[in-house]
Amino acid sequence: LNTRKHPLEIPRPSEKDWPKDDEEDFFLLDPERKCDALPKPVRIINKLVMQVFESAMEIIERREMLREAQKLKVQPKKCFPTAEFQVTERANCLAVSGKYIFVGLSRGLAAFNTCDFKDVRARDTAKTEICAIHASDLGNECHVLLAVDEMGLAWLFCFHKESFLFIKILNEVEDISQRSTCVEVVLSRGGDYAGILLQGNTKAWLEIYQLPKDSWLTEMEKNTGAAEGLACSERRSSCSSEVQNSSISLCEIPVSAIQADVELDPPVLLLTVRPPKPITGTSFKGPLDALKEVDDGSMLGLGYNHLIKDSQWELQEAIFRSTYQEYLEAEGVMKEEIPRRATFHFLLPSRILVGPELKVHPDIPVGIGVHWDGNHNFCLYLLNRSLKEKADSDLKPDVVWPCAAPIACSAVSSCSRYLALAGEDATITIWDKNLGYPLSVTAILEERFIRSIHFL
Repeated sequence: LNTRKHPLEIPRPSEKDWPKDDEEDFFLLDPERKCDALPKPVRIINKLVMQVFESAMEIIERREMLREAQKLKVQPKKCFPTAEFQVTERANCLAVSGKYIFVGLSRGLAAFNTCDFKDVRARDTAKTEICAIHASDLGNECHVLLAVDEMGLAWLFCFHKESFLFIKILNEVEDISQRSTCVEVVLSRGGDYAGILLQGNTKAWLEIYQLPKDSWLTEMEKNTGAAEGLACSERRSSCSSEVQNSSISLCEIPVSAIQADVELDPPVLLLTVRPPKPITGTSFKGPLDALKEVDDGSMLGLGYNHLIKDSQWELQEAIFRSTYQEYLEAEGVMKEEIPRRATFHFLLPSRILVGPELKVHPDIPVGIGVHWDGNHNFCLYLLNRSLKEKADSDLKPDVVWPCAAPIACSAVSSCSRYLALAGEDATITIWDKNLGYPLSVTAILEERFIRSIHFL
């Protein structure tokens, strides 16, 4: 038994409870240094846990930043098909004109109505495969189609009243060995002109056709009226006779079937544009021969020092190759060849093409713009030429648009005012074709090649 002899009281502080000098500044000490007093294994574990925690926080912060940046971006709208149509063959290409969708199949053509997406007409084009197709609306439910098959033949059709009307094969020849291959076709807006790029064994050229769409519309309207009158007369005769049989009468035949025998006027060849020839020496023996070819008959000086002959070109080529032989061998420079590929556009009226004094229709093309692969010049040709110039095989451009580098691709705006030229040096230049000066020049990153360019 323990008994308390003295009353309870607070003990007085002793010397051992006095604060030491090193503990007076405890609030200035680094709290992280407390871990230094821990054993080494504990310190290692603590260090690893802190590294994992810091890495996790960095990942969380990075994901938060990406999530915030994703919210600021414009989210693309997801579109789902509202309707579909079935084709019996493999579809290779398609074109839209008006309310119809024309599809090039592995065996012929097919047309679909966008109102109900039903197959309104199919044509087996001599069992050939259609690889490319272009279409343009002529008005009055009439459309012109230009298709290219697997053999490189350019087929010209007219679609009217749900019926395909064959017009002509533009590059068809009697001798099959002389046949040229069509590699590209272009239809102008409104269907006034058509252009095809042809390639032979050793050369290439561009043919521009004028489509007589006014006569086509007149002929088809006349044929449609005659067909409807014939169908009505047959219907009246069948009703008056009151004879029922199982045979198909003419009144049951659609108007499109009667139009199959319509013969439309063929297109007219306007221009034949060939690639620029390589620079060669003069064929004139003297300045007087060259003076005879000048229109105004004027000449400054005798001109003996201004005629470059083939021997001079050969001498210059030899000097160039001897000077830069090591660079030519390293780069593998080949001999200049005639280009076999071209890009062309139909151009609406502008001051450069027709001038301000001429009055033309603003929606009908008056010229074409052409540039050949590896060439520095964008050439403009007028479509309203004389018969003598049309028959000329060596057609000269009316306007030449030179560029510092070879043109890789080009584009023309829908109004034909702005022209975009992309060079092989990855430089894009936007030109105002009406005023004739550049609006902007943009240089893309080095070692990049621009393959296509478009206006939106």
